[in-house]
Amino acid sequence: MRCWRISARANWLRVTGANSTVVTELVALGLERREARWLVEEFLPGGDPEARQALAGAVHRRLEGEPLQYIIGHWPFRSLDLDVDSRVLIPRPETEELVGVALGELASSVTIAPLLFDLGCGSGAIGLALLDELRSRGVAATLVAVDESRGALDVARANARKHQLHSASFVESSWFSSIDGSLRGRVDLIAANPPYVGESEMADLDPVLGYEPQGALVAPDAEGEVGFEDLATIVREAILWLRPGGSLVMEHGDSQRSALLALAEHRGYVDVRDVDDLSGRPRVLVARRSA
Repeated sequence: MRCWRISARANWLRVTGANSTVVTELVALGLERREARWLVEEFLPGGDPEARQALAGAVHRRLEGEPLQYIIGHWPFRSLDLDVDSRVLIPRPETEELVGVALGELASSVTIAPLLFDLGCGSGAIGLALLDELRSRGVAATLVAVDESRGALDVARANARKHQLHSASFVESSWFSSIDGSLRGRVDLIAANPPYVGESEMADLDPVLGYEPQGALVAPDAEGEVGFEDLATIVREAILWLRPGGSLVMEHGDSQRSALLALAEHRGYVDVRDVDDLSGRPRVLVARRSA
């Protein structure tokens, strides 16, 4: 099958018609039509020979299973076009919903210049989207974006520059361990999309996840819950960093709702709740430090 694909690719490279014809040829190779269209729009805007060779390489990578987002090199996330590569997770719609929840929490706050943490920031998607949308509302927020991966922080910094979000700073840290201690008790909102997939779950999930950084996906089991360790660490420690009335907003897996709600309440948070995503699955923990 792989040899057939390579041979067929040589044929469509000689196509000289409209881009729609190239899209049709790529669909015949096995690509979904919308993916074929996106690749053609990205790599073949002018149709010159060098562009066709770039498209050939992109198609080969996609047929081999590499995620489309990494091949294109950027992907939309709410109001932003984020650069992405294999150093960071692919931005997903469920995480866009988390940003909406976080904005709702900030809207109920009286703070005019909020301090935000984005834990495990990856590409910077959550924190930079918050900065951008708050800026459009005239709110001058400050962001501390945290990740233990230097590569991820490099991607996030580049995205901040790309979108001229200059009030973001970047800290290499495993959760709170290396953040400036003077910020304890001062943070208005902590947002996080930590690893929450258990090692035992990976075999049953989308194979595309194998291309993404495993350290950003897979967490050890803890407290009798699969993939729970990082979630539990954040819940336990975040309350020490939040100002009175500040909020923790954190993405999690389908099966982790009950354990997280119980842990947050035990830890002393108030107004603890959990939000379903648009598909009706448990997805976002919301918890506040008492005022």
